[in-house]
Amino acid sequence: MSAPRLPRTYPLPTVGLEEAVQTQFRLLECTARHFEGTQLLEADAGVVPGLGRPRTTARVEAVLADFFGADDAALVQGAGTGAIRSALAAVLRHGEPLLIHSAPVYRTTAVTLRGLGVRTHQVDFGDRAALEQALASGEFRFAYVQHSRQRLGDSHDPGEVVAMCRAASVRTVVDDNYAVFRVPTSGAGMGADASCFSLFKLHGPEGVGAVVGSGALVGRVREDNYSGGGQVQGGQALEALRALTHVPVMWSVQSRTGEEVAARLEAGEVPGVAEVRLANVQDRCVVVRLDRPLARGLPELAARYGAAPYPVGACSRYEIAPLFYRMSSSALDDEPGLADWTVRINPMRAGAGLVVDILRRALEDLYAAHGPGAS
Repeated sequence: MSAPRLPRTYPLPTVGLEEAVQTQFRLLECTARHFEGTQLLEADAGVVPGLGRPRTTARVEAVLADFFGADDAALVQGAGTGAIRSALAAVLRHGEPLLIHSAPVYRTTAVTLRGLGVRTHQVDFGDRAALEQALASGEFRFAYVQHSRQRLGDSHDPGEVVAMCRAASVRTVVDDNYAVFRVPTSGAGMGADASCFSLFKLHGPEGVGAVVGSGALVGRVREDNYSGGGQVQGGQALEALRALTHVPVMWSVQSRTGEEVAARLEAGEVPGVAEVRLANVQDRCVVVRLDRPLARGLPELAARYGAAPYPVGACSRYEIAPLFYRMSSSALDDEPGLADWTVRINPMRAGAGLVVDILRRALEDLYAAHGPGAS
């Protein structure tokens, strides 16, 4: 069986540690503008007359809008998927064409698009001429942009895509999951009509997502979500805000650690590793191709030495141990041959030494079980 070669990857830019510290400070400055001290220690619930949601939730939304430089923000149930669904449902009509990147769509997003009944039109966002031609057709009111990479080899700049759409009067909804707080600029900061992301992936409570963007779009999201049972209650909102205060520094450390892991593996520190790439496969991970097609068995063995063998919310508050896992379903849809050869490793809160040690020990066990040269 011939081994697949990993393509060249183009990781998204990251936020350095000092910049992350300043981001944390700025978030607290925004918080101080919208909360009095005692309000950070108490939370309400229910459909408050005149607000249609808890007062605490409204204050947290104001902090997010302030921080991201947007008109407004709405907290929604359903985490990142719920945020994307709410934003797209607010602006798209059944049967309407939607411009998307020519790559496998994240599974939960595909369900949303199917449920909304939109007609997707795929264009390679990395092909500037093809994108310009599609935008000039006048067919599209909206484009959907996934900030994190959809293909291993994707190289386009999401900010440039959003700018091209704006120049053609095509509005954009950006999936900022796995990107917001990790990269210098969010979709809203690029000028998108909506930036959608999960607060559960940012160490917040289960099920909470956010839509940040234009007042008209966010207002429609809030209008559609009029039911009391659909509100993000004040306690959830406050818990999400508390979690956000330490996320910027934490993600910066994680990005730096991933770079160290990749460098050590590329230097040949662990036998059995054939290729290494840093890539935004969902979150920013180290993609490792083995020199034998035994990758499916690696996560279980790595778990014996303290690794997480599967995600909970992909960078949720539950995930502290380094993650050793298969490639994402959308990545495997694009390159199914990688399933037997590759794993993705996310350091989470661990240092490079622990990650490399777990990989070395797990590979020793894996190769010993299959014998020399076996496949």
